[in-house]
Amino acid sequence: MKPSRLILINCIIVLLLALIPLFVQRTDVITWFTFTLLYITLSQSWNIIGGLAGQQNLGHAAFFGLGALSARYLWLSGLPLPLALLAAVIAAALFALIIGYPAFRLKGVYFIIGTLVLAEILRTIFDTVLPRASVLPSRILNDYSLTPRYYLSLLVAVIAVGLVFWISRTKLGLGFMSVREEEDAAEASGVDTQRHKLQALLISTAMAGLAGGVYAYFASAAQPGYLFNAVWTFDAVIIVFVGGVGTVLGPIIGSCFFVLLQQLLSLYLPMGMHILVFGILFIIVVLFLPGGLIGLLAKIRKREV
Repeated sequence: MKPSRLILINCIIVLLLALIPLFVQRTDVITWFTFTLLYITLSQSWNIIGGLAGQQNLGHAAFFGLGALSARYLWLSGLPLPLALLAAVIAAALFALIIGYPAFRLKGVYFIIGTLVLAEILRTIFDTVLPRASVLPSRILNDYSLTPRYYLSLLVAVIAVGLVFWISRTKLGLGFMSVREEEDAAEASGVDTQRHKLQALLISTAMAGLAGGVYAYFASAAQPGYLFNAVWTFDAVIIVFVGGVGTVLGPIIGSCFFVLLQQLLSLYLPMGMHILVFGILFIIVVLFLPGGLIGLLAKIRKREV
């Protein structure tokens, strides 16, 4: 597809999304769209480190939680929301910078386990130190509206998709993908694999922190430990793999499918059972559809041609 046509289609889609709060009055529908946009941002952030750079980070919830906690407390302390969101980005990226180099000294399954343990340590610490839920004060709850939260989620999702699209078409993105395909060969070709992995981690975690900041602004109440819950990692991983790992459109399609199916399953299954369904779905996709829904659509299109 020509770039001009692609840009036009994307602009039309964003415009239609921007009109939703003007024509949809049901709060549950707006909430559904808000969470879909939030998951697009979160899954795109994991897609950078896990999809483009091939580093299977299972501690993504740590950076989401740091962003959410930083933004929420600074915003409720009186800092303007844009500065609070900037602080969320900085907090997540700074933590990634601190743990990045020692983490990448671990290889394969050790890196995966190490990142997962790191997130669980942070969850335990903050759940112990800050055991009480952070509830929005009455002055904010009285004027609470989903509309600004929806538009913030839309803006951040557009930024996330645009950033991943840009990275995938730059020399930096090619460096990420060379590390993903074969790290030793990339190193032999002159690619500084350590630097590229750190760059992917910084960009990925900064975006995850921003997603956390958006959630902090959205949630009327938030338990500190829940902000670091592993569900934020595994939801993002499932969305990326179901949609299409390493692609730009995959996390978008995966997020829409994930949130819609989650809402439908919650109507017919006991609370929490949808996680089992998504686990089975993830295994099926990995075994039989390694390209995700994007890969499936491409195969169907090829057969039609």
